[in-house]
Parts: sequence; C-alpha cells; structure tokens
Amino acid sequence: MSRPPSPLIENYLREAGFWHVSNIGRGCKLDPKFISALIERWRPEMHTFHLSCRECTITLDDVQLQLRFPVDGSILTESVQFADRGAHMLRSFGCDSE
Repeated sequence: MSRPPSPLIENYLREAGFWHVSNIGRGCKLDPKFISALIERWRPEMHTFHLSCRECTITLDDVQLQLRFPVDGSILTESVQFADRGAHMLRSFGCDSE
C-alpha cells in the first residue's frame, strides 16, 4: 500500500492484529534489478536461493522477524512424524478433526 489504510478500517485492522501488515513496505523503495536477481537465483525445487557465497533459504522465523508478526503460541522446532498429519494440523489450529 502506498498510503495508509482508510481510517474507516484502521480499528478493524488493529483489532484483528493486522495493522502492522498494512504498513509493510511503506517508505521502502523496491529495486527492480535486485528483485530480478533474487528471482533468477531462486530454486523452487529446493526452496533456496543459490548465491555465489552459498545457498540460503527464508524461514518462517525470518518472515516473522522482518514483518514483525506477533507470535503468541508454541513454535515447532524439530522434525515430527504423525500417523495422521491432517488430524494433527486441525488440532494445532484449534479445529475439531471430525
């Protein structure tokens, strides 16, 4: 967004916890050459950037830190195996699996 959201929706954005999202990128100038260079180096099959120094990837933690998303729950930091991954995901998001 190039300008602030309408005052008519500001309170709704704040209440939903998305006010910070509506301000992402304000005051930043995007460099098309830099964006193109990153796109050329992205490898979707591995979800990594291949740079001259090494490979790197963007983690959810990186996104949370850069965009200042609030985190108010536990974080999964290790590999976990589940017989029924779908049911686990539904439970994780507070949904009933039935």
